[in-house]
Amino acid sequence: MAVNLDIQLKRSNKVYREGDTIAGVVVIDTPTDVKHEGVFMTIEGTVDLQISTQNVGAFDAFYNSVKPVQLMMCSLDIARAGRFPSGITEIPFEAPVTPLLNKVLYESYHGVFINVQYLLKAVIKRNFLNKDIHKTLEFVVENNPCLNMQSSKVDKFVINQNTLANVNDSSNIPKFHIVGSIDSVICSIMQPFTGEMKIEHSDIPIKSIDVQLVRVETCGCAEGFSKDATEIQNIQVAEGNVSTGISIPIYMIFPRLFSCSTTKTTNFKIEFEVNVSVIFVDDHLVTENFPITLFR
Repeated sequence: MAVNLDIQLKRSNKVYREGDTIAGVVVIDTPTDVKHEGVFMTIEGTVDLQISTQNVGAFDAFYNSVKPVQLMMCSLDIARAGRFPSGITEIPFEAPVTPLLNKVLYESYHGVFINVQYLLKAVIKRNFLNKDIHKTLEFVVENNPCLNMQSSKVDKFVINQNTLANVNDSSNIPKFHIVGSIDSVICSIMQPFTGEMKIEHSDIPIKSIDVQLVRVETCGCAEGFSKDATEIQNIQVAEGNVSTGISIPIYMIFPRLFSCSTTKTTNFKIEFEVNVSVIFVDDHLVTENFPITLFR
């Protein structure tokens, strides 16, 4: 006898902000009458942190992971013990989206070492002869739009064999000259990252030009901290040997959940960078890095 449990929210996009009311129904679908010991729901938000093994070692990272930070917790008793009739039963629920005392609702974010997640967890309690039935649904929390943030001025850049860092001998590097501009390094997460670049000269052909979005996650605890940069997405903006003097547009959408407003706290930081990479046919790679600030 299969009992199906589901959670359906009134908002199809599942996006909420602090102060909103999250509302929906718990749906129970059963082919026959089913006795139960009550239906309960918890609404919780947590920040899960993990120390990178590259910084503190695999053994230490396993035992010294930073404890999860709880941001939100709400418990609802939505149905008393009784019996569900055969067919579909819908039980409505609602609760305010508010943080715990002295806590902040950070934006939903899925990273490698940091995860900010908000979950609805419903459970049908049953007697000791039957297993409880569980259902989990993630919803998204976003910051209220920031009205006083302004984009920075146009950031111009030049890339050539003389501007490369960490290069002891530039004689083996092909001669080239690339100019470009980034419209702003203070970016609204709801708008694309934009700019342009132009190849003015190159001794050897170019194979590819890519724009890479990178997250920089910092986690800290009493035993130490870790700071790791990992790729979120890579977008090719040019393929093959682009002619000189042609403007190449830079255009990138910030992905949902894998990016969020730049966040800095005592326990963790979520920051972002953009790399503009040029790959030559001999596989030489040159990169210009732009630390960026995201806001909503």
